[in-house]
Amino acid sequence: MEKQKFIEYLSKINVNLDDLQCEHLDKYYKVLVEWNEFMNLTGITDYEEVQIKHFADSLALKVAVDNVPSKYADIKSVIDFSKDMSIIDVGTGAGFPGLPLKVAFPQCNVLLLDSLNKRVKFLDEVINQLGLTDIEAVHARAEEGARKQDYRENYTVAVSRAVANLSTLVEYCLPFVKVGGYFVAYKSGDIDIEASNSQNAVKLLGGEIEYIYKFRLPDTDIDRSVVFIKKVKNTAKKYPRKAGLPSKEPLV
Repeated sequence: MEKQKFIEYLSKINVNLDDLQCEHLDKYYKVLVEWNEFMNLTGITDYEEVQIKHFADSLALKVAVDNVPSKYADIKSVIDFSKDMSIIDVGTGAGFPGLPLKVAFPQCNVLLLDSLNKRVKFLDEVINQLGLTDIEAVHARAEEGARKQDYRENYTVAVSRAVANLSTLVEYCLPFVKVGGYFVAYKSGDIDIEASNSQNAVKLLGGEIEYIYKFRLPDTDIDRSVVFIKKVKNTAKKYPRKAGLPSKEPLV
């Protein structure tokens, strides 16, 4: 959709972009489509579909935070997009949701983590072409990155749109989050059973599921759930387990 229509669309999820930010997303789209010709970054390449299913979906964290009930005030005070909070996007792939969040909220410090080096090179190219600062793409498996002192329990917020069971995702992501911070999982459809089944894994890793925001992307039939998991105590040193185990043998 044209720029003004996209700006109006994003206002439905409480996101306001200026002309430069819109240009950044346009440039991001062009690099994405170019690189997608020779590597698998996304199955979605139609411009309007990317705008809605990748960009707007990534930015929907804003409307999720804005609509959190007042009794979960910590979510709003910690995930405050007016601050320079630190965000790690685990298993970022083509940069979602971390890169759109950085474009929309440039004061945030963002680390994009991915296990495939050629995707990291793509992300470096986007960051370079957009001239973004305080953002870095790093090549590492989550299980390895979370054991490095520079990354472990060093982030206010961890986000992930990765397609994995929540019990697996929390082992990948919670070790990066500092106590008092949040891991935010972007999930498709209804997540209640999966969330219930992950409760013990969340607890073992030092977290607790605080709130699940459910919504439908505007003007679509796409139902989403945003799971807010608070880090309440340090993650035990034995987690995450060695590479491959969190997905093969999720904590129960």
